[in-house]
Amino acid sequence: MRKSILLLTAFFLVQLASQAQSYSQRMGLTAMHLWPDSFSVVPGKPARWSYDQGVILKGIEGIWQATGDPRWFNYIQHSMDYYVEEDGSIKDYEPDTYNIDHVNNGKLLLTLFRVTGKEKYKKAVLKLREQLRTHPRTLGGGFWHKKVYPYQMWLDGLYMGQPFYAEFAQVFGEDSIFNDVTRQFVLMEKNARDPATGLLYHGYDESKQQQWANSKTGVSPHFWGRALGWYGMALVDALDYFPPDHPGRKELIGILSRLAAAVVKVQDPATGMWFDIVDLPKRKPNYTESSATAMLAYTLAKGVRKGYLAAAYQATAQKAFNGLVSYKLSKSNGFTNLEGTVSVSGLGGKPYRDGSFDYYMREKVVQNDPKGMGAFILAANEIEMIPGLVNGQGKTILLDNFFNNEWRKGAGGQQERWHYTWNDRSNGGYAFLGSLFEQQGARLQSLEQAPHTADLKDAAVYIIVDPDTEKETAHPNYMSDQSAAQIEDWVKKGGTLVLLANDAGNCDIQHLNILAERFGIRFNEDNQLMVKNNDYEMGRVNIQPGNIIFKNAKNVYLKEISSLNLYKPAVPVLRSGNITAMAVARYGKGTVFALGDPWIYNEYVDGRKLPLQYENFKAAGDWVNWLLKTSVSKPKK
Repeated sequence: MRKSILLLTAFFLVQLASQAQSYSQRMGLTAMHLWPDSFSVVPGKPARWSYDQGVILKGIEGIWQATGDPRWFNYIQHSMDYYVEEDGSIKDYEPDTYNIDHVNNGKLLLTLFRVTGKEKYKKAVLKLREQLRTHPRTLGGGFWHKKVYPYQMWLDGLYMGQPFYAEFAQVFGEDSIFNDVTRQFVLMEKNARDPATGLLYHGYDESKQQQWANSKTGVSPHFWGRALGWYGMALVDALDYFPPDHPGRKELIGILSRLAAAVVKVQDPATGMWFDIVDLPKRKPNYTESSATAMLAYTLAKGVRKGYLAAAYQATAQKAFNGLVSYKLSKSNGFTNLEGTVSVSGLGGKPYRDGSFDYYMREKVVQNDPKGMGAFILAANEIEMIPGLVNGQGKTILLDNFFNNEWRKGAGGQQERWHYTWNDRSNGGYAFLGSLFEQQGARLQSLEQAPHTADLKDAAVYIIVDPDTEKETAHPNYMSDQSAAQIEDWVKKGGTLVLLANDAGNCDIQHLNILAERFGIRFNEDNQLMVKNNDYEMGRVNIQPGNIIFKNAKNVYLKEISSLNLYKPAVPVLRSGNITAMAVARYGKGTVFALGDPWIYNEYVDGRKLPLQYENFKAAGDWVNWLLKTSVSKPKK
């Protein structure tokens, strides 16, 4: 029976692979085909808790965010559940080895905990955090690469540990960790960077005792391409979690900028790729290497999208990815393969790896190495966003956290904002919506105080969602005439305002109407589209052709909404029978959108609950696209 299920799964994977249009999905389906249940780098050998798998699964997480298709999330959960028991123990994980590589998969455990809230993932995450509490360090405070490699830091290790460490800090409220994350990157650059080229050597030995280490500086002999890629990806991923005002953020962006300037100088002009030893392209038998190219393409593309790097680096990333597609992809049995990835390269150990050019050239170059595949998916995710980035370029999406001001105890016992916030990945959060905006190049910000002209002036879109009642917050912040007047003036000058209410009893509709009525909109204190249990059809609202917002979605799912009464200048854009569900008002140079429901929170767009025949994810994409095209760009000076 088990075998037949696997064969059926393989059949559908082939079908999906033949239909997939994006390179990210094609490579993701190859990974799912090769490793359907658990992960073994060498097929036929026992599954191991391996950092390789984490690289692939982070790429697949990106596909899930880009598609809203739950199959990608389910694969991540299925893969990690092979290792994680209900008590949080991790099969094949040995903390006493103090191997920084073993921390990498913690990123996926954080995703699973944040999305599902299951305690077993939290317990597993805490085990990895505990390793970092006691992990041996250099005298300067840097994590050893492994216990068996004393006083050594390798570029690889920054990717394995620091993005997990930074996300843990955000989720568990350990703000002091950000100082430590900054220190790790600063130490690595300080000790491994070559002042002449700006490139970083693969590793350094603080003790200067290793055979491969320079007797004066402790650095290894060469600039290995994948090591540079690991370091670059670590920087752009760790930055995702840094507080905007933390001084380490500026330091990390500075390091990233110096790295980017150095690596573009050694990019192969003919193929757009990077060589295995990046600065010796003419030395035989050096070769263009896939994982390094994919990692650096990802680093540069994401760095540009997030605003860390100059726009010119986007073309460099595109050229690198084009090189991978032209020179390193093949097909077999309906699946796309990645050629040209070196299986491993390290320093020291048994047999001893001396870091010489000849050593790097001796390592095997293989097809479908998981590190290369994962990096390729990550790069493809970024490159595939590029055409749409112009929609949100220079635009800030400002989310109210004042009128909606709910708090809870966080994972680490800290007090944290939740419910319709950008960082909240649970069912009631807006993390998926935020990702849709970022995929089109917009910047996300939150407003924690009453809106004033100065707060709104740089925002292209301002979203107010579900203002609190007394049952949600002890001391609610109510909409006032003063706030409404300043918001109205901002809209008149060209702002795009989004008003998302809720059904009666779950939203402060009375005070929200102080603002809404200025634009010809009144939220009714009623309850419409009351869905019983999982009878989803009760919430289906079909979209008629020619809708000004929804160009691709044929329906949306709405549940328990307040209906709208409209008068000039507001007009309806979506009805359900006699109920007006959505409206738009053109006001001065600006626009107002209104809906009596928070609607696109994670639960109803991430594909995990709502059946896919209800097109909320597609509709949310249409809506985001419309908001960005309707809004006026207001770049910061």
